[in-house]
Amino acid sequence: MPRATSARHQRDDDVTRSWYISGISRNKAQLLLLSSPNRHGSFLIRDSESNKGEYSLSVRNHAKVRHFRIYKEPGGNLYLEKEHPFPNLEQLLTYYTVNWKVIQSPLLHPCIQKRSLETDQWERPRSEFTLWRKMGEGCFGEVWEGMWKNTVPVAIKIMKQANMRDDFAKEIQNLKSLKHARLIKLLAICSVGEPVYIVTELMRKGNLHSYLNSIAGKELTKHHLLSISCQVADGMTYLEEQHVVHRDLAARNILVGDDLACKIADFGLARLLKDDIYSTSGNAMIPVKWTAPEAAVYQTYSLKSDVWSFGILLYEVFTYGQCPYEGMTNQETIQQITHGYRLPRPNNCSSEIYTIMLDCWKVNPDDRPTFLALRGKLFSIYKWAHHPFS
Repeated sequence: MPRATSARHQRDDDVTRSWYISGISRNKAQLLLLSSPNRHGSFLIRDSESNKGEYSLSVRNHAKVRHFRIYKEPGGNLYLEKEHPFPNLEQLLTYYTVNWKVIQSPLLHPCIQKRSLETDQWERPRSEFTLWRKMGEGCFGEVWEGMWKNTVPVAIKIMKQANMRDDFAKEIQNLKSLKHARLIKLLAICSVGEPVYIVTELMRKGNLHSYLNSIAGKELTKHHLLSISCQVADGMTYLEEQHVVHRDLAARNILVGDDLACKIADFGLARLLKDDIYSTSGNAMIPVKWTAPEAAVYQTYSLKSDVWSFGILLYEVFTYGQCPYEGMTNQETIQQITHGYRLPRPNNCSSEIYTIMLDCWKVNPDDRPTFLALRGKLFSIYKWAHHPFS
């Protein structure tokens, strides 16, 4: 009996350890472990959400977080594997720190909650938001126009699938860390429970592709189209400076607000580049007609593959939202591009702008201009068109 009492006291002591964090959800643990200063091998133990009185072990393995249920026997012992029970959490962790290959995730650093205040700054209860009108839908979920506390108009992205939480955790971190006037602004997140909300500023005119196809869009002048192009180039120059590749740059992912203000959105696919190139697995859905050939064929992304996509976006802008390579299948598009075919000059497009498009579509990525250079050229054309004799 004394030994059982001692073990129970030891279990009570576990809750004072730095690696134990009470009252957080699986998703909150994931966001915390993926945030700085935590890194590969950071871990924590939390209360189980589905089994009262039991625990879960959450471990960061590079860019992903793995979760393991810690079971409790009727006698009070705890285990991950039934053949290895332990009287307390500390002994369980000591064992798996040595025998970590069983869980395929080393236990190197107890989780640091340094960013808890920042997390609280963004995290809001879902009850503060009201959904008004569905604005769009994609593979990630839905986008709604809504209100925050019945006073602030907002856009609300609602996650569709629970298994996409990793992608949303990355998107939230991108939205928090990337700040520029031409990038969509994060206002709040609702990550406790289901479904996850990502709340951003509302751009009332919707996405650029739909706007260009609208009655108002068809009335835009060449000067307006140049302004749109300059704004997107400005935002992409910032991403280039941050060594971030967007991977899905297209008119559908540019949002339009009042006074024709344009902002780059959808960083669900964005990745921080290591060196200059990012390679993805073969399962990703690729928007082939917007994608550079080296990315479409070999799934090798770089800042210069974003430049190719920017050239396609310019084509969309100066054709008022026309689909590139209209009438061709994805396979035919890749074949034609590989054989040297390029989209023709739009009727409403100057030779200067078309030359920029062709520069973006050079076969060798190294021959394509930087976004910094593109921004400079476009701003020069814009200023000359506005003040030709200044």
